[in-house]
Amino acid sequence: MAQVSRGRRLMGEINVVPYIDVMLVLLIIFMITAPLLTQGVKVQLPKAGAEPLNSRSAKDPVVLSVDRQGNLYINVGGDPQSPAEPDAIEARAAQALQEDPQRAVLVKADTAVAYGVVVQAMVILQRAGASKVGFVTDPLPLRSQRRAGS
Repeated sequence: MAQVSRGRRLMGEINVVPYIDVMLVLLIIFMITAPLLTQGVKVQLPKAGAEPLNSRSAKDPVVLSVDRQGNLYINVGGDPQSPAEPDAIEARAAQALQEDPQRAVLVKADTAVAYGVVVQAMVILQRAGASKVGFVTDPLPLRSQRRAGS
Protein backbone atom coordinates (compact mmCIF):
# COMPACT_ATOMS: atom_id res chain seq x y z
CA MET A 1 0.00 0.00 0.00
CA ALA A 2 1.12 3.48 -0.71
CA GLN A 3 1.36 6.08 2.03
CA VAL A 4 -1.08 8.89 1.83
CA SER A 5 0.23 12.40 2.44
CA ARG A 6 -2.24 14.67 4.18
CA GLY A 7 -0.60 17.91 3.20
CA ARG A 8 2.09 17.84 5.88
CA ARG A 9 5.67 18.12 4.87
CA LEU A 10 8.52 16.73 6.91
CA MET A 11 10.55 19.42 8.61
CA GLY A 12 14.28 18.94 8.19
CA GLU A 13 15.28 21.74 10.60
CA ILE A 14 15.93 21.81 14.33
CA ASN A 15 14.22 24.46 16.43
CA VAL A 16 17.16 26.21 18.14
CA VAL A 17 15.18 28.97 19.88
CA PRO A 18 15.04 27.11 23.25
CA TYR A 19 18.80 26.49 23.09
CA ILE A 20 19.46 30.18 22.43
CA ASP A 21 17.29 31.11 25.43
CA VAL A 22 19.24 28.77 27.71
CA MET A 23 22.53 30.07 26.33
CA LEU A 24 21.55 33.69 27.00
CA VAL A 25 20.50 32.87 30.59
CA LEU A 26 23.83 31.11 31.21
CA LEU A 27 25.70 34.05 29.67
CA ILE A 28 23.97 36.47 32.04
CA ILE A 29 24.73 34.23 35.04
CA PHE A 30 28.42 34.02 34.12
CA MET A 31 28.62 37.77 33.47
CA ILE A 32 27.26 38.44 36.96
CA THR A 33 29.30 35.83 38.86
CA ALA A 34 32.69 36.24 37.13
CA PRO A 35 33.56 39.61 38.73
CA LEU A 36 32.53 38.26 42.14
CA LEU A 37 34.98 35.38 41.86
CA THR A 38 37.98 37.66 41.35
CA GLN A 39 37.26 39.78 44.42
CA GLY A 40 38.32 38.52 47.80
CA VAL A 41 41.31 37.77 49.93
CA LYS A 42 43.31 34.68 49.07
CA VAL A 43 44.36 32.79 52.17
CA GLN A 44 45.77 29.34 52.70
CA LEU A 45 44.04 28.10 55.81
CA PRO A 46 45.58 25.29 57.82
CA LYS A 47 43.71 22.03 58.19
CA ALA A 48 42.62 20.77 61.57
CA GLY A 49 45.53 19.15 63.33
CA ALA A 50 48.04 20.69 60.92
CA GLU A 51 51.72 20.65 61.71
CA PRO A 52 53.42 23.89 62.85
CA LEU A 53 54.41 26.26 60.08
CA ASN A 54 58.00 25.78 58.92
CA SER A 55 59.28 28.95 57.33
CA ARG A 56 61.98 28.80 54.67
CA SER A 57 63.42 31.89 56.29
CA ALA A 58 65.77 31.86 59.25
CA LYS A 59 64.02 34.96 60.65
CA ASP A 60 60.94 35.03 62.86
CA PRO A 61 57.64 35.43 60.99
CA VAL A 62 55.93 38.78 60.56
CA VAL A 63 52.99 38.69 62.98
CA LEU A 64 50.14 41.20 62.76
CA SER A 65 48.09 41.04 65.96
CA VAL A 66 44.56 42.39 66.40
CA ASP A 67 43.34 42.84 69.98
CA ARG A 68 39.77 42.79 71.29
CA GLN A 69 39.30 46.54 70.60
CA GLY A 70 40.55 46.22 66.99
CA ASN A 71 43.97 47.81 67.58
CA LEU A 72 46.73 46.57 65.26
CA TYR A 73 50.21 45.54 66.41
CA ILE A 74 53.13 44.30 64.34
CA ASN A 75 56.26 42.59 65.62
CA VAL A 76 58.76 44.14 63.16
CA GLY A 77 60.19 47.61 62.72
CA GLY A 78 59.23 49.21 66.01
CA ASP A 79 57.71 48.61 69.42
CA PRO A 80 55.58 45.45 69.16
CA GLN A 81 53.69 46.38 72.36
CA SER A 82 52.25 49.68 71.07
CA PRO A 83 49.39 49.95 68.55
CA ALA A 84 50.29 51.15 65.06
CA GLU A 85 48.38 52.88 62.28
CA PRO A 86 47.57 50.90 59.11
CA ASP A 87 50.00 52.97 57.00
CA ALA A 88 52.84 52.33 59.46
CA ILE A 89 52.03 48.62 59.55
CA GLU A 90 52.06 48.43 55.77
CA ALA A 91 55.44 50.20 55.62
CA ARG A 92 56.97 47.95 58.31
CA ALA A 93 55.67 44.76 56.71
CA ALA A 94 56.84 45.88 53.25
CA GLN A 95 60.32 46.57 54.64
CA ALA A 96 60.48 43.14 56.31
CA LEU A 97 59.27 41.37 53.17
CA GLN A 98 61.73 43.23 50.95
CA GLU A 99 64.58 42.01 53.12
CA ASP A 100 63.30 38.42 52.99
CA PRO A 101 60.46 37.62 50.55
CA GLN A 102 60.15 34.03 51.88
CA ARG A 103 59.40 35.25 55.40
CA ALA A 104 56.18 33.84 56.85
CA VAL A 105 53.32 36.29 57.44
CA LEU A 106 50.74 35.52 60.13
CA VAL A 107 47.61 37.16 61.52
CA LYS A 108 46.89 36.69 65.22
CA ALA A 109 43.41 37.95 66.16
CA ASP A 110 41.29 37.81 69.28
CA THR A 111 38.16 35.66 69.02
CA ALA A 112 35.95 38.66 69.85
CA VAL A 113 37.23 40.75 66.93
CA ALA A 114 34.81 41.29 64.06
CA TYR A 115 35.60 39.39 60.87
CA GLY A 116 35.80 42.65 58.89
CA VAL A 117 38.67 43.95 61.04
CA VAL A 118 40.65 40.76 60.39
CA VAL A 119 40.03 41.05 56.64
CA GLN A 120 41.22 44.68 56.71
CA ALA A 121 44.40 43.55 58.47
CA MET A 122 44.95 40.93 55.78
CA VAL A 123 44.45 43.53 53.04
CA ILE A 124 47.13 45.70 54.66
CA LEU A 125 49.53 42.74 54.56
CA GLN A 126 48.68 42.02 50.92
CA ARG A 127 49.36 45.64 49.96
CA ALA A 128 52.72 45.28 51.71
CA GLY A 129 53.60 42.39 49.41
CA ALA A 130 52.57 39.27 51.34
CA SER A 131 51.42 36.59 48.90
CA LYS A 132 50.49 34.02 51.57
CA VAL A 133 48.96 34.87 54.93
CA GLY A 134 48.40 32.34 57.71
CA PHE A 135 46.46 32.43 60.96
CA VAL A 136 47.78 31.81 64.46
CA THR A 137 45.43 29.60 66.44
CA ASP A 138 45.46 27.58 69.62
CA PRO A 139 45.85 23.83 69.13
CA LEU A 140 42.77 21.65 69.36
CA PRO A 141 42.27 19.93 72.71
CA LEU A 142 43.11 16.24 72.85
CA ARG A 143 40.18 13.81 72.70
CA SER A 144 40.88 12.48 76.19
CA GLN A 145 40.87 16.02 77.62
CA ARG A 146 37.56 16.82 75.91
CA ARG A 147 35.90 13.67 77.25
CA ALA A 148 37.19 14.28 80.79
CA GLY A 149 35.94 17.88 80.71
CA SER A 150 32.46 16.96 79.42
